[in-house]
Amino acid sequence: MSEYRERATELFKQGYNCSQAVLASFCEDMDMDFETALKLSSSFGGGMGRLREVCGAVSAMFMIAGIRFGYADPDDKLAKAEHYKLIQLLAEQFKARNGSLVCRELLGLAGQDGGYSPEERTGQYYQKRPCAELVGDAADIISELIESKA
Repeated sequence: MSEYRERATELFKQGYNCSQAVLASFCEDMDMDFETALKLSSSFGGGMGRLREVCGAVSAMFMIAGIRFGYADPDDKLAKAEHYKLIQLLAEQFKARNGSLVCRELLGLAGQDGGYSPEERTGQYYQKRPCAELVGDAADIISELIESKA
């Protein structure tokens, strides 16, 4: 188990949302303080505020890729295209491991409205939700990318 996977999984089990767990596990490497990482990623948990859209762990993976390898010049079309290619590669890797990028599909909740209140984190919650594994997968995928570019 990679140190990032372990850290992200542990943060998730402490009660942080999926996006917070992934982004915060990399905050030191990005010269970002822990609280900033938590606040920046807080809106993306539960597939963006429990809307069950794109998995928050995936969103955090993309944020890390942007901070580490993103572009800043709006006129640099090549850099923009290369970055989008990288994001699509990360998405393909996550989807290959898990079958989807969409929270409701990953959780088997298609057609269900979860509301805006988070569920209580109990033993039963962790048994029925694959979120800790998904967080770990996102942390592994982005750490492997960072390592390959080092």
